[in-house]
Amino acid sequence: MVFAPDTEVALRTVVNLINTAANGREHLASIGDLDMFLEAEEFTGSRTRDKAELASVHRLRSQLAAVWTANEDTAVETVNRLLREGKALPQLMKHDQWDWHLHATTSEAPLADRMSTEAAMALVDVIRSKEMDRMLVCEADDCNAVVLDLSRNRSKRYCDTGNCANRVHVAAYRARQASAG
Repeated sequence: MVFAPDTEVALRTVVNLINTAANGREHLASIGDLDMFLEAEEFTGSRTRDKAELASVHRLRSQLAAVWTANEDTAVETVNRLLREGKALPQLMKHDQWDWHLHATTSEAPLADRMSTEAAMALVDVIRSKEMDRMLVCEADDCNAVVLDLSRNRSKRYCDTGNCANRVHVAAYRARQASAG
C-alpha cells in the first residue's frame, strides 16, 4: 500500500513520537528533547517552549499509542475526537521543500493541536484504506516499540529504534547452531 507522501511522513512522525517512550525510556524528558524531536521531524509552526507544551505532547503520545493497537471502532472514535479538538479545516499547502500537501490547522495553533491533527489526518487514510494491520508492535520479546509496515509484502516485523531485527536473527542463528552441534 502506498499512501500519499505527506501521509507517510505524518505516520512516521507518529511512530517516532510513540517510540520516544518505548521500552521504559523517556526520550522527551525536556523541552530541549522536544526541540530536537521536532527539528528531526521537520515540524514547523509556533511554539511556547514551556512545560505545558511538553506535557500536551506527552498526552498526545499516549493517545496515539492507544490508537496504534486499538480496534477500528476505537481508533475512529479517537481520530474523530482529535480532529474535533484540533478544529481541523483541511487545506492544501506548499512551503519550504514540500510540494502540495494537507494542513488541517494553522501554523499558529498550539503544537499539540497541530501534531494531533496531522496524525489524525494520516490515520484517516490508514483507516479508510483498511490498512490498520500495517500498524504493529515490534515482535522482539524485549521491545514494545511500534512499527509501521509500508512494505509491499507486509514483511516488516521489527522496529527501527535499535537493532531488534539483528538481535532476533542472531539469537535464532545461534539457537540453530547449538541444536545442530
